[in-house]
Amino acid sequence: MVVQGEFFDVPQVKPGDELPEITTSTERSRRGLKDFTIPKLYHSISEVSAMTQMEQYVLRYWETEFEELRPHKNRAGNRIYAEKDIKLIFRIKDLLRNERYTIEGAKLVLKDEREEDRRQQAMPARKVEQDLAQLAIIPPPPTAEVTVKREELTDLKRSLAALRDQLSRGS
Repeated sequence: MVVQGEFFDVPQVKPGDELPEITTSTERSRRGLKDFTIPKLYHSISEVSAMTQMEQYVLRYWETEFEELRPHKNRAGNRIYAEKDIKLIFRIKDLLRNERYTIEGAKLVLKDEREEDRRQQAMPARKVEQDLAQLAIIPPPPTAEVTVKREELTDLKRSLAALRDQLSRGS
């Protein structure tokens, strides 16, 4: 049985019982709440090193080799890595350590992936344009054959020529 104290829960202990853990009321109330902490936007090189399990000097070396990996620096001159930088580090680590690429080979793979991403981002806009263009090109319905005599066509041609002459004289 637990009795509510002023600042913490006071357990009722009978002689011979083991002593239970005392928890503060704030710990108990926090357990049921959601975590509303603000996620970090930037991480230090030591945090990134711990996350990726790579030494800091390796991360600094990769900055010189891979042009995409450019962490910002704060006022003190310390490197701060954004999420995109961390994802890139994991990708580079995968290419070099797991897939056994050389640094030059990894650069080429990353370049190809960037170009593919650009193409994928440009594709939806082009595809919409193509779809709209396809909608505009609708084949005409089949027409029945019409037979016209040659004399009728020559008469029509003479009439159009006479109309053209009248219009050109009137202007």
